[in-house]
Amino acid sequence: MDRFRMIFQYFQSNSESVMNGICGLLALASVKMYTCFDFSCPCLPRYNMAYGLGIMFVPPIALFLCGLILNRQSLVMLEEWRRPQGCRKKDLAVIRYMCSSIMQRAMIAPVIWIIVTLLDGKCLICAFSSSVDPEKFVGFANTSLVQVQQLLAKVPCKDDELMRNNTSRKAVSRYLRCWSQALGWSILLILIIAAFLACWLRPCFNQATLLQARHWSNYIDIEQKIFEETCCEHSRLFAHKCILHFFESMRREMKLHSFSLPREGEGAEGEENLLRDITDKDQVNKLLKMWYYEKPPLNVNQCTLYKFSQHTDV
Repeated sequence: MDRFRMIFQYFQSNSESVMNGICGLLALASVKMYTCFDFSCPCLPRYNMAYGLGIMFVPPIALFLCGLILNRQSLVMLEEWRRPQGCRKKDLAVIRYMCSSIMQRAMIAPVIWIIVTLLDGKCLICAFSSSVDPEKFVGFANTSLVQVQQLLAKVPCKDDELMRNNTSRKAVSRYLRCWSQALGWSILLILIIAAFLACWLRPCFNQATLLQARHWSNYIDIEQKIFEETCCEHSRLFAHKCILHFFESMRREMKLHSFSLPREGEGAEGEENLLRDITDKDQVNKLLKMWYYEKPPLNVNQCTLYKFSQHTDV
């Protein structure tokens, strides 16, 4: 249990590890979805291309959007981009770094889906079987143009009566599968070369700028987490205080039902300290509004003076 608790705490405190894990799960889910998917080409000239390309590109769009939704940093990046400047200047380098990191993670599952579909070849065969030049294949020599289009559209359907004994069906299927697999391996090779160059050429650029952008992007994420945790703790104490005030007016009835209530003033001083003297709805709303419009500067000394001045105004 201690080992699992340590692992959970590590992932909870490390957003990058969580996001990498989610991207890995989405990638595995995309492969599993494709293997479990019952691909059934309509084998009709007007619908083959729409169906084949739809299966190839619509699920990647859904996986890309899921990657953006599940990535907590996407919301943090949008909030940082859209927030008023206030006392803290916006760093466009940090926003660009966060956007690049989010897009790279969100693109993993869609790219894997597209590569798997290309290596399998069914989608491309279904989409482009009607676009093949029939003069390259012997079996379509003595047929009319309309019949050729119908026969080519039925190439993906090997159980169809018209194509069951047709010798050119396998040739067209092999031809399109060859192109599909070549395209899939080419995309995979390009991505591997790009990743290799990115790793090896990174030291050639300014590492200080990259470290600064990565540090402050992590800081923005951690700051938002701590703020939300502090708000939750304040809300819990605020609700506890309100409930105690409510039951205080009914103390006699509660004593008749043998409910044990704290004595008057017991623990009140500690709660007041935890509530940080913010004990009114208007004060809480003003504090949240100030956090959004006037975030404190990234300077501990100035931040202390800022908090003190704003607290006295409240």
